[in-house]
Amino acid sequence: MPETRRSTRRKAAVLCGALLTVAAVLEPTPPADAAGPPPAAVSVTSNEIDVHVGPSGEQTCTVVFDLYRPSTATPSRPAPAILTTNGFGGSKDDQAGLARAFARRGYVVLSYSGLGFGGSDCKITLDDPDYDGRAARQLVTYLGGGLAANDGTRVTFVRQDPVSHDGRQRPHDPRVGMVGGSYGGQVQFAAASIDPRVDTIVPIITWNDLAYSLAPNNTDLRRGVSSGTPGTEKVGWTSLFFGVGIADGVQHAATDPSRMLGCPNFTDQACLVKARMDTLGYPDAASTDFARHASVASYVEDIRVPTLLIQGENDTLFNLQEAVATYRALRRQGTPVKMIWQSWGHSGGGKPAPGELDLARPARTYEGRRIAAWFDHYLQDRPTGTGPRFAYFRDWVPYSGIATPAYGRSARYPVGTDRRLFLSGSDQLVTSAADVRSGSATYANLAGEVPLSYSEVSALQGSQVPDGVTPPYDTPGAFASWTSAPLDQPVDVVGVPRLTLHLSSPVAEVSQATGPAGQLLLFAKLYEVAPSGGVTLVHRLVSPVRVADVRRPVRIELPGIVHRFAAGNRLRLVVAATDAAYRNNKVVMPVTVSTSPGAAGVLRLPVVAPTP
Repeated sequence: MPETRRSTRRKAAVLCGALLTVAAVLEPTPPADAAGPPPAAVSVTSNEIDVHVGPSGEQTCTVVFDLYRPSTATPSRPAPAILTTNGFGGSKDDQAGLARAFARRGYVVLSYSGLGFGGSDCKITLDDPDYDGRAARQLVTYLGGGLAANDGTRVTFVRQDPVSHDGRQRPHDPRVGMVGGSYGGQVQFAAASIDPRVDTIVPIITWNDLAYSLAPNNTDLRRGVSSGTPGTEKVGWTSLFFGVGIADGVQHAATDPSRMLGCPNFTDQACLVKARMDTLGYPDAASTDFARHASVASYVEDIRVPTLLIQGENDTLFNLQEAVATYRALRRQGTPVKMIWQSWGHSGGGKPAPGELDLARPARTYEGRRIAAWFDHYLQDRPTGTGPRFAYFRDWVPYSGIATPAYGRSARYPVGTDRRLFLSGSDQLVTSAADVRSGSATYANLAGEVPLSYSEVSALQGSQVPDGVTPPYDTPGAFASWTSAPLDQPVDVVGVPRLTLHLSSPVAEVSQATGPAGQLLLFAKLYEVAPSGGVTLVHRLVSPVRVADVRRPVRIELPGIVHRFAAGNRLRLVVAATDAAYRNNKVVMPVTVSTSPGAAGVLRLPVVAPTP
């Protein structure tokens, strides 16, 4: 039987903190939505349907779902539809508040448990288009009346499109959009890439390249966030993923015992990838190919429907760079796309700011209104504005009620202008290249991957592990840092800072020729330092880097942020040898970072005009 919402949330809280589900901001049975159309009465039916998945459709899976039908949707007056599914470790029940709210707005909503979760058969395939995409495509056919549920019932009250978005006629073509968070976000790309009948998507806090998400490298970037050099395993997050997925398989083993055969509740290749990364500390070529096949980065050219990207500023799993990579790729090919950076994500407890997002009561929140307007525009054909091309939450802006005043707005991304700070001597950041002094700083790791810096406990930070319990730290001798003078006015950074370093490491110069295991790892991050000496690491974000060749200048993307550095405070750039949330070098590799007037290290900050 499908799990209850209470058990789903308990499991998410225990195993994965704020993990991967919009359920944390949904509540059942919302009151009437005063800003929308008169609310419709809603009926809910639970059902299941057999779908055929795999590259050749050779595997049959049973998907459980709930269908929310507004009283206004009839065969003579059909309504558009919304398809939604759960985040990792959740079920269809997590979407109950969203589904009921949008059904009351006149949409037919189908909420289903993804493959391998919440009572649906088969194993977890990481939102692969051949599996999760094919399953969603058959649910679209069901909404279009072309398939019957297992009890024989068919849908006859969803609006049909005469042509798909590519201009071709297709049978059983419903007017349908998709919405969902994280794992329930990536599946929208998977479905839209193989099914032109999908009309619009709203993916929330999801990935661009899963190889980057689970083993990031923030240098040698070839396309978006995809690097030519393998990253380093995000060991806390990868272990948590497998724990949650296996636990879900155990819970539902009685209804589908095959989920626990071989690799428990994951496709066999997923277990091989995890084993290789645990052994090597990084993904090999086969592992990278497997992860990218389940990523929009590998098929973005097939995404041609209007897309509203929503990404979290407080997210150490799928960071802002991932949304930027998808946004830029869609823009380049002419796909209609807008982007919102919200306050919350998978980290820090996963709780939205007041008035920011509650999809059970969309008219009461900034993002709820944006999503409702998006669907009204693209599914209901209403002349509704869909908001600015780029919006970003600013936690330093006071407001009450709806969070609209806290959102900066722009007609483009990126915003602002570059402000350059230069590394000078052994420990200073200066604002002018003319003030750069020659100097260097040296640090080293310990053998055996011993972590000497700490940023976070992945997924649990802010929920089971409050942010103030163990603040971020770096062990003396295992990092180098450069600090600015006190700021004479606030500095508002919106975007992705960039860093250029000049390194030397005799050990790495020799060992890097042996491949990734012999290449230097470092972790770059940006602190704010108060006059009292207290330091803040913005959302505990760090930038892991594997350096292919230490003899050349290293160009790094630091974590994307939206942050005000207050007047009187200082900025501190830290380059550390290790981080407890990631795999580290096994061999001691002393590193020297040098700077001089002719070859200065440079930190570039995307700065916008200060908000009054």
